[in-house]
Amino acid sequence: MSDGRVEAPPVVYRLRGVRKVREKGGVTFELRVPEFTVHQGEFIAVVGPSGCGKSTLLDMLGLVLGPSEAREFSFRMSESGLVDVTALGERELAQVRKTHIGYVLQTGGLLPFLSVRDNILLPCRLTGRQGEEAMQALAKRLGIADQLSKKPQHLSGGQRQRVAIARALSHHPPFVLADEPTAAVDKLTAREIQKKFKEISRQLGVTLVLVTHDLALARASADRLFTFKVGRVDETHTVSVLVEHGRKQ
Repeated sequence: MSDGRVEAPPVVYRLRGVRKVREKGGVTFELRVPEFTVHQGEFIAVVGPSGCGKSTLLDMLGLVLGPSEAREFSFRMSESGLVDVTALGERELAQVRKTHIGYVLQTGGLLPFLSVRDNILLPCRLTGRQGEEAMQALAKRLGIADQLSKKPQHLSGGQRQRVAIARALSHHPPFVLADEPTAAVDKLTAREIQKKFKEISRQLGVTLVLVTHDLALARASADRLFTFKVGRVDETHTVSVLVEHGRKQ
């Protein structure tokens, strides 16, 4: 018999005791992640100003940057459970990035020599998927169905970001990272894009982690918020600690 409790969704990411140290020109920056657990289907926002470690965290979650130290750094790649990604080789990591992770860059990151259609379909072609039907559906829902034959330079900033979102979702990755996806557009457009991004991600069952400097925008739609506590050990050593800001009720 059921006791009435709702079972929590599976964990997608679990980081515990993670540190990343970066040094340049005698200056040290250290990011600390005491604990960061993401469940399937969640929309997580990571908020903070420039230089606090947002991009470093995103690069680690995107498996393009390894931690300097980690008690646990696990990622769910299948129904079989969490995998210790620090034990994977570069070829295995590249395969995980290609098939399991979608990425939305701050500037869109669209290839200027490809049409909107081909930009959106690029992840599908790289992973050997048939994506035309999904591409058409995403383009329609994001309001760019009439832009498919254009090159990126002929689009507005908001349209380019919508194309970047469609591209990140087109190959149905279970996990999507977004790096300041609305930083280059006005606040009204930003709210519209983020609302649509959340709606589509949720309907597709995608887990979404978004980094931004805009706390108000993140608070309006994220399930959970994280931010950073930044301090100095000395003049040349900065430490930034990831902490949960609060949970939306």
